Amino acid sequence: MSPLPSLLRRWEALLLAILLVVVLFNVTRSPFYLRIDNLINLFELSIEKIIVVLVMTFIIINGEIDLSVASVMGLAACVVARLHADGVAMPLAVLVALLVGLACGAFNGFWIAYVGLPSLAVTLAGLIGYRGAARILLEDKSIGNFPEWFNVLGQQPLIGPFPFAILLFFGMLIAAVIILQRTTFGRYVYVIGNNKEVARYSGIQVRQVKMRLFMASGLIAALAGVLLAARLGAVRGNTAEGFELDIITMVLLGGVSIFGGSGTLTGVALSILIILNLRNGMSLANITGNTQTGVIGALLILSVLVPNLVSQARGLRSRVRPASSPLAQPSQEVEMS
Repeated sequence: MSPLPSLLRRWEALLLAILLVVVLFNVTRSPFYLRIDNLINLFELSIEKIIVVLVMTFIIINGEIDLSVASVMGLAACVVARLHADGVAMPLAVLVALLVGLACGAFNGFWIAYVGLPSLAVTLAGLIGYRGAARILLEDKSIGNFPEWFNVLGQQPLIGPFPFAILLFFGMLIAAVIILQRTTFGRYVYVIGNNKEVARYSGIQVRQVKMRLFMASGLIAALAGVLLAARLGAVRGNTAEGFELDIITMVLLGGVSIFGGSGTLTGVALSILIILNLRNGMSLANITGNTQTGVIGALLILSVLVPNLVSQARGLRSRVRPASSPLAQPSQEVEMS
């Protein structure tokens, strides 16, 4: 059996144990913690982030990263608000915002897939540039007064106690699992993440796969930005600022390798639950937002550091084992005789 799937299963078991500890802590802080309305509220407050986590999982498994997702979310929200304030019909404003997100993703994808620039550098530039565009659009103003149906979309239950965004997330999660685990495209994502050159020599259209992933990232980030605008009811130039920290942490803490080629949506789902419950628990304990951000940052470092240390330990053990294995012993005896 390959050591990698075994390592992932152990990591997921550890995540499950951590999740249980966090939930038990939260239950001791509030007897109403496990009520269905509180759990739905837990998801609702971060639903836009975890929607983007799904596409970020694909990108990091593919060996890339997209730091611009939160800025694209903010830009899409600002486009919707600006166009609505200027008298554009809301459905058309939403469509334009989605197209803007798609264009941002295509711009990132072109420089990464076809020019060959590092995704870290390209999307860092996007993080700054798209955020600047969002601030220019609204000029430090807050714009709201959206149509009632739009606010209902983001704030009111649609089926039972579940709002539209949560239902959308679970639908997207099922689709993501099927695509990643059951389709040729999903296999390509893993193969390219493992070794881009081997994938290219195998006939995989590496550039096309990367381009599609970044276009999907831009589109889904824009959709999340539109949903965020609907939930908040008003938008500013700094909307969604800093969301990329939580998004990337959820993916890496879920066991997805920062170097690409490995990871599962099961681990990412557990990681999402840990981060959501951890933030809620820190709020119950009256821990400030800045401290919460510091804790999430520490988790991000650990999620990269621990798997890397485990991998190095495995490599060291594999180099030491042949020298002390029984198979090596006879040759030593022959030399001594």
